[in-house]
Amino acid sequence: MKPETETFGVHLMIDGYGCDRHLIGNRDMLRALLDRLPVELGMHPIAEPMVVEVGAKNKKDPGGLSGFVMVAESHLSFHTFPARRFITLDIYTCCPDLDIDGVSQRMKERFGIAVMDCFVQKRGLRYPMRDIA
Repeated sequence: MKPETETFGVHLMIDGYGCDRHLIGNRDMLRALLDRLPVELGMHPIAEPMVVEVGAKNKKDPGGLSGFVMVAESHLSFHTFPARRFITLDIYTCCPDLDIDGVSQRMKERFGIAVMDCFVQKRGLRYPMRDIA
């Protein structure tokens, strides 16, 4: 017998263009965001947020800041490229009711994003509703 299933979670991916380079280049502000955002989204941090500066690696990557925080519901992460005024964000959660539009708008405002591409991927499409013996 096949187990009953449900969707495990949602993965929101945001690419932001024309960002405020001072906001996406501000390590302290980004660290503070990773401290606050999980709680604002109803998630539970299980590790200290990390933000590291990454130098230029190749022609495509002029360097920037990368950040990550692990939450009980999964994780939040970003990579910024201030010289290109670009940010890429990932919000992955097992919470089925993530307010995609609200979170996207919040990120647009927080980073001064001029143009934004949002991608939403449902995850764990056949996640078992109960333990499998």
